[in-house]
Amino acid sequence: MGAIDELLERNRALAMSHPYWVGPRPTLRIAMVLCMDARVDAHAAFAIVPGEAHLLRNAGGVVSDDIIRSLSISQHALGTEEIMIVHHTDCGLAALDEEDFRTMLAQFAGYRPTWSVQAFKDPHDSVRESLRRVRDSRFLKHTNAVRGFVFDVKSGLLEEVFAD
Repeated sequence: MGAIDELLERNRALAMSHPYWVGPRPTLRIAMVLCMDARVDAHAAFAIVPGEAHLLRNAGGVVSDDIIRSLSISQHALGTEEIMIVHHTDCGLAALDEEDFRTMLAQFAGYRPTWSVQAFKDPHDSVRESLRRVRDSRFLKHTNAVRGFVFDVKSGLLEEVFAD
């Protein structure tokens, strides 16, 4: 059995426990930008229950154009007022060399990707860059209520990162 079939079985077993009564507006009025790393369980790490927060995830938790798109919808259409950016230690994206990875993809696909990998070495620097991108975005109306953190995957603790 493949992973998709396994997840379908789990869904059938749990479907009736889904909180269907929860609406699309997060009750905590917060959107969180996180890495897609499977070790970072936002629900467990922050004791989030369904309906409290928008969780936006991508490789590295970087603020890309699509994250700005999602944050814009989250704020303007669904009422969020705060943004929490959470990157983490031991990130797989930190092990990538931007140019080498783009070259490998070009060889694989036959052309270079139009998007940036946004690889980084230090998650603190990446959080600072993500904070800057959010604060500089003209599409967002709540750019002062944004804070950034590095999640330690070994301890589960957060370290706040302040913009320069």
